[in-house]
Amino acid sequence: QVQLVESGGGLVQAGGSLRLSCAASGRTLSRNVVGWFRQAPGREREFVAGISWRTYYGDSAKGRFTISRDNAKNTVYLQMNSLKPEDTAVYYCAAALIETVNQEDFDSWGQGTQVTVSS
Repeated sequence: QVQLVESGGGLVQAGGSLRLSCAASGRTLSRNVVGWFRQAPGREREFVAGISWRTYYGDSAKGRFTISRDNAKNTVYLQMNSLKPEDTAVYYCAAALIETVNQEDFDSWGQGTQVTVSS
């Protein structure tokens, strides 16, 4: 398995931006599908964005978030713009071997980073 560590979360005002990072060790991420998920209090974890040979997004992220990877740094990023209070959640990155939105298919997870968007 690959070890994943998220960073970049914090408190931001509505309309602001944050860039989350997912740094990997133990295995190169370039051969993996990497996904970002989020979980708000009292809600189920939901898919946000994924990157394989292409990028793909959940409905909540389309048009506002961008996922990218830097293979030299073995890191995947999630650029989040035009943030809304409803984006408040713990954000997790995860690695899989297939292109998927199902969290059951991801076998390595980070510990999560908190994103709080104030109104």
